[in-house]
Amino acid sequence: MARIQLHDVNLTFPDPLREPVYRLFALKKDRIQEDMPLETGGGVKALDGISLTVPDGQIFVVLGPSGCGKSTLLRVVAGVEKNYTGRILYDGEDVHNIPPGDRYIGMVFQNYALYPNFSGEGNLSFFFKMHKISDEKTRERIRYTSEVMGIGFNELLPRRPGTLSGGERQRVALGRAIARAPRLFLFDEPLSNLDAKLRVQTRSEIKRLLHRFGITSLYVTHDQVEAIALADQIVIMHEGKIEQVGTYPHLTEHPINMFVAGFLGVPPMALLSGGFISGDKLVLDDVLIPLPRLVSALVQEGQAVTLGMRREAVNVLPGSASTNGIQLRGEVESFESDYVHHRQTVHIRQGRWNYSGVCSLDMKLRIGQSVYAQIDPEHLYFFDTYTGLRI
Repeated sequence: MARIQLHDVNLTFPDPLREPVYRLFALKKDRIQEDMPLETGGGVKALDGISLTVPDGQIFVVLGPSGCGKSTLLRVVAGVEKNYTGRILYDGEDVHNIPPGDRYIGMVFQNYALYPNFSGEGNLSFFFKMHKISDEKTRERIRYTSEVMGIGFNELLPRRPGTLSGGERQRVALGRAIARAPRLFLFDEPLSNLDAKLRVQTRSEIKRLLHRFGITSLYVTHDQVEAIALADQIVIMHEGKIEQVGTYPHLTEHPINMFVAGFLGVPPMALLSGGFISGDKLVLDDVLIPLPRLVSALVQEGQAVTLGMRREAVNVLPGSASTNGIQLRGEVESFESDYVHHRQTVHIRQGRWNYSGVCSLDMKLRIGQSVYAQIDPEHLYFFDTYTGLRI
């Protein structure tokens, strides 16, 4: 187990459009980076000033869209990618010059990464053979790992990966990582290749094992359900930067900017742009939104402001219920029934805006129907349109 710290980690890759030309002339990688500085537009900044501390024994889930730098961050922490600047510390020790094989990391990948010519037992024992650990200790460690992994794992050990299902392969990959008694677990979207039922089962098994061993973990995924189920803390990444770190309730209730607000949540927060400040109100087309006192003190006359509202703040009505309060009017684009909570989620289009609201299951809806949206002013969010920051 270890406390992991990243201090101002940066990583720039050569421009992928120009890279084949440089390969043709067999130039070295360091020469490429010298000839293609970022400020001239010649490089792609994969990690941009990453600073993060993962406390000993905690599970941090890195969440973000494709191409945001999640897997690159994992490779840098693992030591697979070394061309970075900044510092990475394991329990206060800079690991830049320590090879990945000597860091005692357990890694689990999306594509399992098992040795196809070895049985399950051979995959588990390979690490011990490479480190010249005695056969007796190796067998004892595999026996212990089999007990921890639970019912049916022993039956997987004599079989080769080609004879196993996707879920069984991932169980062997998890067992191989656990057998090493790692200081740090790294997961790179390990459930992406599994079907829905296996994903739920394997996710539960991963959570059980991580909490049993208390091993520090970095888990990369694009799936919010996985993040919510597994994380002690969620790290939101975007374009190589960490936008915000926190628990799921904190991130959804207190988003730091429009990206976090519009990314996290099912459905995510609706962002209604085009508004401006007039006195103590936000003018949004022909709708006037009263500003909370704190927000009113922080904005200026004429400032461009984007309104944010989550589904739960919008009550969908078949007709205008009251002249009081804030009301929007739009057309039903689609709707989804939620029988557990006895409600419907209604997706509404109003001009250039799209937003979601809720109504009772008893309300009859049809696509294209005109509806009113009663807005709860206590649950609205306001963002500076230009900086994207929450006001």
